Amino acid sequence: MESGIQPFVTLNHFDMPQELEDRYGSWLNSQIQQDFGYFAEVCFKAFGDRVKYWSTFNEPNIIVPYGYLFGGCPPSRCSYPFGDCQSGDSTLEPYIAAHNMILSHATAAEIYKKKYQVKQGGKIGIVMSSTWYEPLRDTLTDNLAVQRALAFDTAWFLDPIFYGEYPPEMRQILGSRLPMFSVEDKKKLGNKLDFIGVNHYSTLYVKDCMLSQCESSTSFGEASVYITGEKDGHPIGDPTAMPSFYVVPYGMEKILMYFKDRYNNTPMFITENGYAQASNPNVSKRDLLNDAGRIEYLKSYLTSLNLAMRHGADVRGYFVWSLIDNFEWLYGYTMRFGIYYVDYKTLERTPKHSAMWYRQFLAREKTHRKVLSSPVAGTYHFS
Repeated sequence: MESGIQPFVTLNHFDMPQELEDRYGSWLNSQIQQDFGYFAEVCFKAFGDRVKYWSTFNEPNIIVPYGYLFGGCPPSRCSYPFGDCQSGDSTLEPYIAAHNMILSHATAAEIYKKKYQVKQGGKIGIVMSSTWYEPLRDTLTDNLAVQRALAFDTAWFLDPIFYGEYPPEMRQILGSRLPMFSVEDKKKLGNKLDFIGVNHYSTLYVKDCMLSQCESSTSFGEASVYITGEKDGHPIGDPTAMPSFYVVPYGMEKILMYFKDRYNNTPMFITENGYAQASNPNVSKRDLLNDAGRIEYLKSYLTSLNLAMRHGADVRGYFVWSLIDNFEWLYGYTMRFGIYYVDYKTLERTPKHSAMWYRQFLAREKTHRKVLSSPVAGTYHFS
């Protein structure tokens, strides 16, 4: 804060203490709601005088499917035909885990709003992985498939927080396998949130698999849809180094307008938006520093963001992902999202062309509007 950087803290970003996994199965047990609330309150007490923005979860809609549906990430639980794991049930456990995450968010939000928000003056929200989807074909079935894809993706977690119920598209397909919220649960959920964090990178096509024939419909769980980045052999946008991440700028405006319309224009922050470069011994440092593709990506997505704001979307700030090249989960150090190049042997940091462009962009914008900005942190706050 002394350097003009405002902390924006996430309470849970994928990781779970092994002790809780061993003791009671972490997200599969309702005990986690109480423990998460206790953990959150410890943080509010210790840091709330300096932290004014809290996110309960980063991308719970990634944690659940990859941890409990497909099994590609810890705790790697799944069942056929969705994945090949030693244990798990892909038809039940994702919905139990998500239910406990949603109520853990509600527990933390209730504690913060009732005991800390007034005296600390902060805000609390949740951050969602937010892909936009386009129909593969201009048909009623594919347009309905888009709505199912959005329901099984972001609305799965946000609808209960705002409305106390799961999306009707999910309830229709899953029936009693989707848990119910009790009267007490709904009262707790009534505390809602102060903002939605939007992690947006790309847009994909959706094909209906409920009334249409598909090679596979398990690519998106039980939504009966097929997700792809190509149509008739042509990608939806320029590919990037990250699989399924394409450059489709208009998706930024569309996902923001979707949230605006569905959730009463709750304030939003673009908490992640960025461009991946491949990193391997065959790619030179010079090529990585000359990241013209990233600059064009940021220009086009910021333009789309501006259009959404002009159409009334209440967007309060923007974060570039990321400040520096770092460890990208299952991709390790093979992907570079940073606007600063990191030599992983010496840890020396060198600004890429995008860092210099972004610094100039922020400086220009200061002359047009009152902003709080930090080129080092890669953030841009609108006021």
